[in-house]
Amino acid sequence: MTRRFQDRVEAGRLLAEKLRHYANRKNVLVLGMARGGVPVAFEVAQLLGVPLDAFIVRKLGVPGHEELAMGAIASGGIRVLNRAIIRSTSISEEALEAVTERERKELERRAPVYRGDRAAPMVRDKIVILVDDGIATGSTMLAAVAALKQQGPARIVVAAPVAPPDSCAELQEAAHELVVIARPDPFCSVGQCYEVFGQTTDEEVQQLLRNNWRCYAQGA
Repeated sequence: MTRRFQDRVEAGRLLAEKLRHYANRKNVLVLGMARGGVPVAFEVAQLLGVPLDAFIVRKLGVPGHEELAMGAIASGGIRVLNRAIIRSTSISEEALEAVTERERKELERRAPVYRGDRAAPMVRDKIVILVDDGIATGSTMLAAVAALKQQGPARIVVAAPVAPPDSCAELQEAAHELVVIARPDPFCSVGQCYEVFGQTTDEEVQQLLRNNWRCYAQGA
């Protein structure tokens, strides 16, 4: 039977328990994959006593079946493609480029929406815990890892409440450490592993980031 979480809050708290060895370390930074990963990451960051920020990656959804990722893009010109899905769905190069351009514009829009005038966090020489609410094909997380590697972190830890075994195998190769609570096989979707799985809004991301930043502004 597939492990089900009540919501992203419960998932984040359970995930934090598996990351306790990183608690209260000054060189640790939690990055939540915006948008849905941020509520999970907030709980992780609060329970570990470390700073939080958002990491913006955009999934490249198959036209007409947008939940199915044929790849992903991240800042720094990173694009990771799932060629097997592109072949199986007969996606043309023109369609792929059109989706990429649309998602690139959304990527550029979101950074100032979430962060305002606040600078992006420095990750060089830090232990970065990259958190999402779940992993399906792994394309989005692989793009995030590739983008982060360009910035020279000391260690990249990929953490998610749920991911299928095949994606876990890829991510274990890409990251320094992988922390996943449930690895259902067969795997249907991330949403089926939650009782409550509503869409996270820009406003929720903004509020969670402000709540964490306020803690550190006050010296927490």
